[in-house]
Amino acid sequence: MLTVRAGGVIDAGVVSEWVSESADNVGARRCGRVDPEAAYRPCMPSERRDFTVDLPRKRLAAGLLITDPDERVLLVEPAYEAQWEIPGGCVEADESPYQAAIREGREELGLDLSVGRLLVVDWVPARDGRTEGVMVIYDGGALDATAAERIVVPPGELKGWAWSDPPQTGQRLPPLLARRITQALHARADGCAYYLEDGVLVT
Repeated sequence: MLTVRAGGVIDAGVVSEWVSESADNVGARRCGRVDPEAAYRPCMPSERRDFTVDLPRKRLAAGLLITDPDERVLLVEPAYEAQWEIPGGCVEADESPYQAAIREGREELGLDLSVGRLLVVDWVPARDGRTEGVMVIYDGGALDATAAERIVVPPGELKGWAWSDPPQTGQRLPPLLARRITQALHARADGCAYYLEDGVLVT
């Protein structure tokens, strides 16, 4: 393959020694800032840089909707704050949201769950103490009494867990998470996935 640059064509035999445009300038061109002097220049492989490392990033977390046969939701009580949550947590570097949900089920409940499909994606705006983020909830399935007896929570992280009916869920959870859980239950019943913003259904 021939690489075209200002002033002519680079011979195919030395294409590997050049790039038609530097990675830095690709990002600049896409933002409307082109440096004519740097648009075409020799660039060795060790100099090439992924411009996506400078793009904006969002906080990402994954949670599990787990219920009992009576459709009560499993909530956990953190040791570090007064409000309850669903099992879940931050997605780590180089970890998929789905794998994060599986890991959190193991770490917070001591269970190897067969995590199901995606139920909701919720974009949340920035607020005091937290940046904007994207929260996802997967279907953690239903646990019978025998499976629930095997739950073991990490003592330094969680005080305990409990099944919660809708009124209890509304009392124990902050409003944003309560809205998100309500929509996750609807998504499970409807057999689809919902997109939310700040816990409110968008599509």
